[in-house]
Amino acid sequence: MAEVTAEQVQRGRGPDPVAAARRKLLTREVKTVRERLTSSTGLERAFDNELLRSFAQYRISGSVGTLVLVIGIAAASCLWLPAYLVSAWSGLVLASGTLIVMLSRRYLAKSPDAVRITRWRRLFALAEGFQGLCWATLLALFIHVDAPGAKVFATTALLIVSALTVMLAASIPIAVYAGLSPIIVGIMVFFWDRRDIDSVTMALMAASAQLFFIFLANRLYSSSVATIAFRAEKDALIAELETANANSDEARRKAEEANLAKSRFLATMSHELRTPLNAILGFSEVMKNEIFGTHANAAYKEYSADIHGSGQHLLNLINEILDLSRIEAGKYELNEEAISLVGVVEECRHMLALRAKAKGQTIRQNAEPDLPRVWADERAMRQVVLNILSNAIKFTPPGGEISIKIGWTAAGGQYVTITDTGPGIPENEIPIVMQSFGRGSLAIKTAEQGSGLGLPIVKGLIDLHAGGFLLKSKPRAGTEVTVTLPAERVMDTLAALPEPRRARVA
Repeated sequence: MAEVTAEQVQRGRGPDPVAAARRKLLTREVKTVRERLTSSTGLERAFDNELLRSFAQYRISGSVGTLVLVIGIAAASCLWLPAYLVSAWSGLVLASGTLIVMLSRRYLAKSPDAVRITRWRRLFALAEGFQGLCWATLLALFIHVDAPGAKVFATTALLIVSALTVMLAASIPIAVYAGLSPIIVGIMVFFWDRRDIDSVTMALMAASAQLFFIFLANRLYSSSVATIAFRAEKDALIAELETANANSDEARRKAEEANLAKSRFLATMSHELRTPLNAILGFSEVMKNEIFGTHANAAYKEYSADIHGSGQHLLNLINEILDLSRIEAGKYELNEEAISLVGVVEECRHMLALRAKAKGQTIRQNAEPDLPRVWADERAMRQVVLNILSNAIKFTPPGGEISIKIGWTAAGGQYVTITDTGPGIPENEIPIVMQSFGRGSLAIKTAEQGSGLGLPIVKGLIDLHAGGFLLKSKPRAGTEVTVTLPAERVMDTLAALPEPRRARVA
């Protein structure tokens, strides 16, 4: 029956192929990012593709600024140079800029897996070197111009171009060096034979500026690598969270399927087991009591009693499992009414008095007077007290003492405390005995074994009443179990209704 149910569940709710594919993709992304973050060749090589993409994007977005700069420098150069020379120079610079933009667009259009990193890095470096050479030809146009301000203009223009190159190409250091080298060489040649104070001063300023630009390029490159590394770590964290969420959804789905299969199994087995058990209990009781005549062999009567006891134990175990299953599933319905907690305890004590008497145990009961009724499920509260009291009788040695107290809590509710003089439970084993089928080691050695479901059922039933459960125990010091009901469940005596005005006058 259980196998059929499991198959039905699997047919009804099979694995989601979309979710499985999504989990596989997330796992691949996490693996890729982790390989990049833990690359043995360093972050620079692990992030080459991102650095090249940054270079291409910066160059495309900066093309408009480059165009404006070329037009401005060309317009100002017309003050000292013929228009046809300025036009040829500006056309050459624009052609080199167009080449870089075209290479950048072509690179961005390619798939990252199909890109050859080394080849594209060299192409970008050569393109930057060519553009730097085109910019440096401006000095060749101004080398024979002695008009005032010409040298200052040419040097300043190339320093601005150097700053622009550093900002746009910082993600590829070799491209920065390739773009700055022609300009640096050109400035050196431009001021090589000049010994006047203005030329020397400008040459020193240009050299200092180029050194600063190189330092700035290295700092910008380090910042780009750090930014990409942080972004990769963030992506890895997001991917891991997505993977964990997907795994959690899958685990929840499997748990729901298992819970559904368990519920169907218990619902079926409760009927399938109870029917033959009732027949076993009935026939074994008839045989045990010798209703149809005395047994020819006295051992048959003993065997009948053993069969009846075993069947009763199995039936109680099934009932406890079903009760715990309903409590855990939240399907245990409370039939609440006004009950007397003292009356419930007294009834349970009377039911178990013979068992305690057979072991020579003494049960003492102490209840505070005039306790009002409480709003609770009588069957559930009876089961709570019976489970705790039966455990106390079971684990208390012969001649021991069990005390029961009923009274008020400090918050205005009511409590029941059952204390025994049994072997006790080590503090580290208390969480174990509160689990389903859990039993303490000392209790197993010194007393009868039980199903291990009594205390979990008690805790579940008290939780349904919004009450409290407390277990205190130490080895060789006995065990004390206290259950409480909140003040909201106490039925206080209501004040009398006021008499009508007309009746008082009469």
